[in-house]
Amino acid sequence: MLGSAARSEAQDADPFEHGWILDAGASDLQFLSVKKSVIAETSSFATLSGLITDTGAAQIRVLMDSVDTKIDLRNVRMRFLFFETFLFPEATISAQLDAGQLRDLHTTRRKVIDLPFTLNLHGVTVERTAEVAVTLMSNDRVTVASTNPIVLALQEFNLEEGRAKLQEAANVDILPMGMVSFSFVFDRAQPGTPPDLQSVTAPVTPGSAALETQGDFDREACLGRFEILSRTGNIYFGPGSARLDDKSVPLLENLHDIVRRCPDLRIEISGHTDSIGSDASNQRLSERRAQSVRDWLAAKGIPADRLLAVGYGETRPAFSNDTEEDRRRNRRIEFAEIGG
Repeated sequence: MLGSAARSEAQDADPFEHGWILDAGASDLQFLSVKKSVIAETSSFATLSGLITDTGAAQIRVLMDSVDTKIDLRNVRMRFLFFETFLFPEATISAQLDAGQLRDLHTTRRKVIDLPFTLNLHGVTVERTAEVAVTLMSNDRVTVASTNPIVLALQEFNLEEGRAKLQEAANVDILPMGMVSFSFVFDRAQPGTPPDLQSVTAPVTPGSAALETQGDFDREACLGRFEILSRTGNIYFGPGSARLDDKSVPLLENLHDIVRRCPDLRIEISGHTDSIGSDASNQRLSERRAQSVRDWLAAKGIPADRLLAVGYGETRPAFSNDTEEDRRRNRRIEFAEIGG
């Protein structure tokens, strides 16, 4: 009894005693999107980590590859077309909890507070305030949950281009906002081992958290991924050049992983240009650019006889060539099964 009383007094003095560690399996982070104006879809993230230090500094880390829509190719679209996880593999939520607001949590058991937080998503950092409910489930377990959905405008996070790609891929209209809700469950850390914010900043291996079949993909999964990769627009060359820009590497690394896991397929790598310049020069440029991608994959160990580089010049535009934006999108590399 004396031990319990001492523990209660300690909690009264310091609600962050020893710090807290996120129970990822019991926690949940969801976002709701709306398509066709009336159809709401809820998705979540499967890989979370986080903590609250003994000074009340809180951080949640979200591995964006772990997006879970319950449908494999929809997950892949979200990763490559919307969130661009090959460039932005994680999102973080940071906050500083106020001990004064929570000092009596051990007696009230539940408190609703306004919590300022910082969200870093898709390379953009914003500051917001959310109403959250902090509930002490036991002396060593607490939840921090949103009381209302948090509305995020996609434009604010440079996600409008990703929304356009999703709309084209799925042939649906999607509202330019998402609604986020969460319930984070924390367990008290062991005495003498206060959690450190550095423990949730380990480097992320691209694709490591993706929810997909381990090992080789079947043909349908391969073809679906090639179609999605063809829509990314994240393979770059200098103007009039066939030399791959270094900023292409993150997507190429993911492409390599997918091609490697489709060992029974021979793959056509096709280059396409806009309509500026002569037909002959555009044809040559498209062939050289496709060959550069083929050479990159072969250098990474993909058997050369599985890869065919083809140039189509300006003959297969995906968009009109009337605007600079459409011309930019026509300058692309696509992937398909040979003979498919």
